[in-house]
This record gives sequence, C-alpha cells and structure tokens, in this order.
Amino acid sequence: MPRITFVTFTGEPHALDVPAGTTLMRAATDHGVPGIDGDCGGHCACATCHVFIEAPWAAKLSPRSDHEEDMLGLTVDPRPTSRLACQIRLTDALDGMVVQLPQGQH
Repeated sequence: MPRITFVTFTGEPHALDVPAGTTLMRAATDHGVPGIDGDCGGHCACATCHVFIEAPWAAKLSPRSDHEEDMLGLTVDPRPTSRLACQIRLTDALDGMVVQLPQGQH
C-alpha cells in the first residue's frame, strides 16, 4: 500500500496509506485533505484537484494528456510540475511520493 504525503500550501503534511489503484484525488478527498476539492468527482472536468509533483516522482508518472493540459490552463498557478490529481492512479512504485498543494483551487 503506497504511502503518500500531501503538503498544504502552508506546509502542513498529511501522510496517508492508500491502496494501489486509487487516484490521488480520491485519496485526498476520502481522507479530508484540505486544499483538494475534486468538484467533478474525478472526471478531469474542473481542475479543482490541481497539485504539484516534483522530481523524482514526476518521472514515474505517465505524461499529461492533451485534455489534462487543457484543464490545467484553467488553474490559477500552472507550473511545469502541475498535474490533476484525478489523473494519477497510485501504484506501489509511488510509495513515498510527496505532493504539494497550491494556495487555492479556484
């Protein structure tokens, strides 16, 4: 079971043990991690699960799809490390991953 740490904009860590196959968005919303809304329920339709994934973790993820790229254009602070948490499905290879959250989702 991968252990993922979400770090809020203010630096507060939230470490979770999450079953492989779960999306980052679902992991955060199911455990009440502040800073991820997931308004569309994980359908890549709202960009309210925007996160930052730094190296070396970013290299372990599949590339952003064109649709995810489009949705990230709706975020307030898009960066090269930006991802939508609904598009990242956890695997055992992501055990220990740290996910940074933006200041806000809207």
